[in-house]
Amino acid sequence: MRVRRSVTTDLDALVALELRSFDGDRLSRAQYRRHLDSDSALVLVASANHHLLLGSAVLFFRKGSRMARLYSLATAPEARGRGVGTALLAAVVDAARRRGSRALKLEVRTDNAAAIRLYERHGFRRSGRYAHYYEDGADAWRYEQTLG
Repeated sequence: MRVRRSVTTDLDALVALELRSFDGDRLSRAQYRRHLDSDSALVLVASANHHLLLGSAVLFFRKGSRMARLYSLATAPEARGRGVGTALLAAVVDAARRRGSRALKLEVRTDNAAAIRLYERHGFRRSGRYAHYYEDGADAWRYEQTLG
C-alpha cells in the first residue's frame, strides 16, 4: 500500500470510494475537483496500485491559521482493518506538520466506534461535542491533536 497526493485522474475513483464508504454527508465530484486544485486543501489517497483506491483523506488549511482540519477520512469497506486508516492518518499528521500547523482538529460521529478508536490510539483528544452535526441529525465529537 502506498499513500500519495491525489491527482486529477483519481477523480472517478475518489467519487466511487466516497459512495462506498459513507451513507451520507458525502463529498461531491465538484467538491473533490475543487479540493484537488486548491492551495488550501490536500487530498491524499492510499492505493494498492495506481487505480485501486483503498482510502482517502481530505485535509484543509486556512490562511493565517496554525490549525489544520482533517475534513474526511474514508476507507473502502473491503480494506477496513488492514491499516489503511492508520497509514492515511500518519500521512495527514506529517503533511500538517510540514505546512507549519501546530494542531490538527477533526469531527467524528459519536456512533463511529472504529474511527474514535483510531483517533484516540494516535493521540487525538476529545475537545467538544456538536449536537445534530450530520445531515441525518447525528452528533459529532470534536477531536484535536497538538503537533508541536
